[in-house]
Amino acid sequence: MKWLDKFERQPGEEAPIGLILCAESSREQVELLQMHKDGITVAEYWTELPPKAELEQHLHQALVEARERLARRGVLLAVQ
Repeated sequence: MKWLDKFERQPGEEAPIGLILCAESSREQVELLQMHKDGITVAEYWTELPPKAELEQHLHQALVEARERLARRGVLLAVQ
């Protein structure tokens, strides 16, 4: 993700986001990856992949919420 952000992101694009899918894992295994050291956090942890339509809805909702947060941040930064 850092490579994409540094070398592939175009002017006006937001920072990339990622989705990590694992065939098998446990909460402990996720914690042991120590992704937080690189600023990576786990927003949701599922033990089973939901049906395709439900996954699409979750991804769409995450995108909507991210855009709303960025819009609010932009307004807040402009006001300061």
